Amino acid sequence: MQRVGLIGDPVAHSRSPAMQNAAFAAVGLTARYEVWPTPPYALAQRAAALRTADVLGANVTIPHKRAIMPLLDELAPTAQAVGAVNTIVHVGDRLVGHNTDAAGLAAALGAIGWDDVEMGIVLGAGGAARAACAALQQVGARTVCVLARQPEAARDLTDELATHLRDVALLWGDLAGTDASVWRRMLANADILINATPVGMAQQPDMPLSAAVLDMVRAGTLVLDLITADTPLLVAARARELPTLNGLPMLLHQGALAFTLWTGQRAPLEVMRTALLGG
Repeated sequence: MQRVGLIGDPVAHSRSPAMQNAAFAAVGLTARYEVWPTPPYALAQRAAALRTADVLGANVTIPHKRAIMPLLDELAPTAQAVGAVNTIVHVGDRLVGHNTDAAGLAAALGAIGWDDVEMGIVLGAGGAARAACAALQQVGARTVCVLARQPEAARDLTDELATHLRDVALLWGDLAGTDASVWRRMLANADILINATPVGMAQQPDMPLSAAVLDMVRAGTLVLDLITADTPLLVAARARELPTLNGLPMLLHQGALAFTLWTGQRAPLEVMRTALLGG
């Protein structure tokens, strides 16, 4: 039995096992997708365990998408461009890091016809935010503004991504700052607002600024939360009659890309969608 696992902390809430195990069964592979809870102190040991013969690879989620990188043998161009790893492939005696989040998010936006974006706003400055910026480039964004409660992290993210996203104007701002005139203008002209922070998960408090942020966006702005649940941000957006999308479509498409990387086979997308939605 070959194995794949999800490395993160926490991971018990993940819907990936149901989706990936349905995919393995659909193509006749004797493989199993597991959850591997991994606190930061155990990350190196977990990475080393991926080198065993029965492991095809892994997915990586918060808070390890950047911390895992030095523990791998090689970074694929997708991971280099985003600066984060969400998929690891065990090839021979080597561990290769990939990023399927950006392409998965771009595919999710394309599936709903949201593939002609001029300006996007990204909340957060972690691995998911990096993927969101890259995805916005893939759907045509010319300007992306990254807002974070730690503005130095937003600045560092945009500085690093600028070498890879050269045709995108990357701006940054302090989400909690008092002098926010620039990003307020960005919000007023944005086509899409993406929450790429973990705020909104069941074990996290509500986002105090969600209502204030939504009050600044124009009618028709898509509000996308990368969390797979129906978060307070999405509820508040719908109350303002804004279009919304949660993270399930991104999870589906990034998972399909990861499945192909592990197996070399085309992912059974509809089987995965049905399993993801609990059908």
